Amino acid sequence: MKNQNLTRFAGTAAFCLALGAPGIASATEGYFALAYGPAQRGVGGAGVAYSVDPMSAAINPANIADIGHQLTFGVEAFSPRRGFTATGAPPLPEGKVESGHEWFPIPNFGYNRPLANGGALNVMVYGNGGMNTSYPAVVNPNCGEGGGYGIFCAGKAGVDLMQLFASVGYGRKDGNLSWGIAPTIAVQRFAARGLNMFDQEGYTATPGKLTGNGYDFSTGIGLRAGIKYEINPQVTIGLSGQTRFKMSKFDKYAGLFEGNGSFDIPASVTAGVAFKPRRDLTVMLDYQKIFYSAIGAVGNPNTALPFGAPGGAGFGWDDVDVLRIGAEWQQSPDMTWRFGYAHATNPIGPEDVVLGVLAPGVVEHHISFGGAKKLNDNDTLDFAVNYVLPHKVKGPSFLYPEGSEVELEMKQFSASIGWTRRF
Repeated sequence: MKNQNLTRFAGTAAFCLALGAPGIASATEGYFALAYGPAQRGVGGAGVAYSVDPMSAAINPANIADIGHQLTFGVEAFSPRRGFTATGAPPLPEGKVESGHEWFPIPNFGYNRPLANGGALNVMVYGNGGMNTSYPAVVNPNCGEGGGYGIFCAGKAGVDLMQLFASVGYGRKDGNLSWGIAPTIAVQRFAARGLNMFDQEGYTATPGKLTGNGYDFSTGIGLRAGIKYEINPQVTIGLSGQTRFKMSKFDKYAGLFEGNGSFDIPASVTAGVAFKPRRDLTVMLDYQKIFYSAIGAVGNPNTALPFGAPGGAGFGWDDVDVLRIGAEWQQSPDMTWRFGYAHATNPIGPEDVVLGVLAPGVVEHHISFGGAKKLNDNDTLDFAVNYVLPHKVKGPSFLYPEGSEVELEMKQFSASIGWTRRF
């Protein structure tokens, strides 16, 4: 009866979290999150070959087999500071403009339970990522005779994309080999406003469906899977991957996204190693690749007009390569410290800066610090602080290439906390 109640509670908590999850700002690996729980954020998102709590399965479903019976909740206070500076690049206003909405709460939930057959079941709900900009209606003399307001001459402007993942995974350990699979449901929410100058013949294939249509939703299903192999007690290697998620179309924004509103979630692959040079220390090294360029709405060049058409314009993003280094040191039976660094290549090139003002995910260097305090035999408090160094990308406007300059800039800060119970 006790186990039935716990399972029912876990399912109810996951459902409530899915309903209540808020929008998510521009994340750190393009628009993917650095990590999905405080324990993983503390080591820079590393851990494809190392398991800590149920959220470890978000990095590699093979970790499901090694987690045991645990329940975890967490929340991150995420603050992206983003904006741009334009010179001689109409219709963008001269000088520096910063986006508003600088704080976002991002929750996560995970539950892992061993089964009688030797396998284990895992349930997770978490924000996979997103992008958000909210520019004020700044005075803009470049809006024609008499001037106007807004970065694209239509008042307040920006985009808001949220991605939520909910998965039910199964994992098993056979000898030194662990494996796991996690069918995953994805929900996306999107809105755009203030992009009226592009909502006309020549720029879009479907006028009236490019901007200002409120929120629209998209759903789809994908698969995450992984393996992990313990070479010896000191060295474990891991490999995980995520398929491309084929999402339903954003019908309200069929004139913005390539293929009449198509916005699929890209595939990714991660490989890594965990090394224990001594009993109280684990060092992790991961490499991840995210295939943004395969998604037309994201990867197609800005100049492939019109928007919304098959093969039409996108944000011009390149694939992202991420290198993560993390360390976990157990100072005492009750206190663990975590450190991490991640370097992500920038998906936005100098030729993509104009549309990049809507999603300036240009950051590269991420520094992480965190820890875990054991409260009693069953409960642990995890925490993490992450700082993403400022980074800039500069290039000409594709609308007015001669003598124009647009510089994107972003930095980030986040603090997260979580509670884990071991049964």
